Amino acid sequence: MLSLSFVTGTEPDKWFQRFQDRTLHGGLQAHGSDDPVQELFDATVDLALVRLPDARVERALEEYHLVRLYEEAPGVALPKDHTLTLMEEIPAEELVDETVMATYQGPEHVQEIRDGLQVVAANVGVVFAPRPMLKVLCGKKVEHRGLLGNPGDATTIALLWRKERDADDIQDFVGIAKGRTMNSSRQQKTKKPRTVKRNSDRVPNKKSQRNRQQRGRGRRR
Repeated sequence: MLSLSFVTGTEPDKWFQRFQDRTLHGGLQAHGSDDPVQELFDATVDLALVRLPDARVERALEEYHLVRLYEEAPGVALPKDHTLTLMEEIPAEELVDETVMATYQGPEHVQEIRDGLQVVAANVGVVFAPRPMLKVLCGKKVEHRGLLGNPGDATTIALLWRKERDADDIQDFVGIAKGRTMNSSRQQKTKKPRTVKRNSDRVPNKKSQRNRQQRGRGRRR
């Protein structure tokens, strides 16, 4: 069974379902984590869905495979009744007078983001973080919006695994995450779709053939 840890702010359920439906690798055991990189380094999981940049990952690439999947949009969280929530994307210069309660700068700051959002929910300040993370962590009293002119580093979601653990199950999951279809020749162990026989496909037995012949002779008399 493949084990995977996915970083806070990602929602990979569709990949999990496709892996379960399409492959014969014994299933998938997955859980969310603020720091899946460390879990992978500790060998508690086979595969990690991580957020970059992360200096630890760059230093470990001699021993690990890395596949970048997509970039995340930057975001800002504001109190629900803030006037700027009327905009779908907010220029950074519109926020220069706001009190910044937290800014995402790496996995060690995820708890700071949570704590900052609690303050924003009390109608004080703003929080800067990848928008998918804010989508997952924001409560009912907080709104998240896209951020234009992001002052921080762009973030990227990627898959990371040990080179010595590379195998068909990991390659199949990576392929699904990259958009590989069920019919791809590169997928290793696939479940064959069930075929349903139509009545017209059935081969008649000898008894049914004789009955039809007798009925045919009776009609010709």
